[in-house]
Amino acid sequence: MPKHKTLHDAFIDELRDAYDAEKQLIKALTKMAKKARSQKLKSAFDSHLTETQNHVTRLEQVFESIGGKPSGKHCDGIAGIIEEGKNVMDEDFEETAMDACLIAGGQRAEHYEMAAYGSLIAWAKAMGHEEAAGLLEQTLEEEKAADEKLTSIAETGINQRAAEIAHPPARKDVA
Repeated sequence: MPKHKTLHDAFIDELRDAYDAEKQLIKALTKMAKKARSQKLKSAFDSHLTETQNHVTRLEQVFESIGGKPSGKHCDGIAGIIEEGKNVMDEDFEETAMDACLIAGGQRAEHYEMAAYGSLIAWAKAMGHEEAAGLLEQTLEEEKAADEKLTSIAETGINQRAAEIAHPPARKDVA
C-alpha cells in the first residue's frame, strides 16, 4: 500500500515549482526590460531582474536549510503568465499602451509569486523550518515591493497617458 504524501512533500514540490518560476522569470524580465519604453519601467524591470537572481540563490539556501538539494519542477502557472505576456509583446501596441500592458503582465507574475511564497512561509513555519521561513519572507517582501513599484509607475503617468491616447479629450473650439 503506497504511503500518503505529507505536507513536507508538498512543501518540497512547491519549492521546486518556485525555483523554476524564478528561473523562467529571469528570462522574461530581460525581454520585458528591452520592450519597455518608459525609463522608469525599464529600470524597475532591471532592478527586479537582479532581485530575481537573488531569489534563485535564496531558494537554494532554503533547500539547504532543510537538508535538500536545489532542483526545479516546471512551473506551468508562471509559464502560462509568461506566454500571455509574450503574446502581448508580439502585438503592435502604441508605446505607452505597451508599457501599460507590460506593467499588467508584471503584476500578474508578482501576484502569482506572492501567493506561492505566502503558502510556503505558512507551511515552513508550521513544520518548524524557521530559517527557511525567514528566507522566504525576505523574498515575499521583495515581491510585494516590486508590485508596489509597478503600481506607482502605472498610476503616476503611464496609464493616464495611454488612456488619453486611446480616448483623446474632446477639443473645445473657440468661437
